[in-house]
Amino acid sequence: MRHHSGAVEVIVGSMFSGKTDELIRRLRRATIAKQKVQVFKPAIDDRFGETKVTSHAGNDFDAFPIRSAAQILDHLDNDTTVVAVDEAQFFDLEIVQIIQRMADDGMRVIAAGLDTDFRGEPFGPIPTLMAQAERVDKLHAICMVCAEEASRTQRLLDGKPAHYDDPVVVIGASELYEARCRKHHEVPRD
Repeated sequence: MRHHSGAVEVIVGSMFSGKTDELIRRLRRATIAKQKVQVFKPAIDDRFGETKVTSHAGNDFDAFPIRSAAQILDHLDNDTTVVAVDEAQFFDLEIVQIIQRMADDGMRVIAAGLDTDFRGEPFGPIPTLMAQAERVDKLHAICMVCAEEASRTQRLLDGKPAHYDDPVVVIGASELYEARCRKHHEVPRD
């Protein structure tokens, strides 16, 4: 079943905020509605397996791993009506044009990702996708220090906050990252 018009939905938040769970929930609903769904994920994110998007809670959905945004178009089926991109922050800026093109072609496109990096700064193409989307949902986690609402991702190295000059992209989960509120998010500069 084709959509009357395309749209872009963006799900953002810190790590452990439930972005992938929300993405999977929407995909399952689309599948129940008998819509053709395709899911793409960055090949560099193999934490839970290469061919699935998997939430920290253990929910999963089949996905196709890609190395560049352009590969989405190479693997897109003609009858697809819903396209999802998980961990969209890891793609180059070309993902923005590709997502807009699919929406212009009448597809519902759902992108999920971190809106900020471990420094608390805008992450990759996500801010542009948020600005151009028809719908944006920002989810929050629980601060691991004070149990308040968390909107930031704290990277830890040997139990201490990572320094500002450390690499932006480091794939990991709870062994390297925590959700933190503004007050408890730390990024030391040397």
